[in-house]
Amino acid sequence: MPPFRNRYLLMRHGHSLANEAGLIISDPEQGVGGYGLSAEGHTQLKQLTASWQWPRPDAIVHSDFLRTTETARYVAEHFDVIMTSDTGLRERYFGVYEGKADLHYHEVWALDKAESDSSRQAQTQRELLQINLVETLDSVALRMRSVIERLEAQHEGLTLLLVSHGDPLQILLTSLEQQPLGQHRQREPLLPTGIIDLENLGS
Repeated sequence: MPPFRNRYLLMRHGHSLANEAGLIISDPEQGVGGYGLSAEGHTQLKQLTASWQWPRPDAIVHSDFLRTTETARYVAEHFDVIMTSDTGLRERYFGVYEGKADLHYHEVWALDKAESDSSRQAQTQRELLQINLVETLDSVALRMRSVIERLEAQHEGLTLLLVSHGDPLQILLTSLEQQPLGQHRQREPLLPTGIIDLENLGS
């Protein structure tokens, strides 16, 4: 990983109403205004802030989806810090699977994994993802890394909490470790309200 000018804490949002309903909500038209935190998510955040074990954030940058905004607001109010939304941290767009049961995630992840197997097969998988209008791994990795690059250009010496979603965070971490992006589900997934300190990544 490159050396950073700031310290980054990556956080997945709390348990959401989409999680509760078992639905894929990845379209901004649905996710920005709806499907915020569930009662379980609020409880998770109360417990998290009460036993916070990471450096205190100086500021919070979050996806503009409601579930990430509410997560960021809870932490921001606890520490009395500013929060800013960034569309680069949005959920991965799952195309034709939008609004369907979350068991369909596994279909996309199987295609993701196959991208790393062989060049011909990888091309076939990319075509299938495009047909289904699913955002590509490269696209997710690029926009997630771009958020960090912008923050690096603007700040130095800060601890910044980035609040995003499961798949984008998995893909970002895989990219930072310079591993094939199709292997992102081989990482132990971040649970709701889970946090990773990039300073400790790979240690």
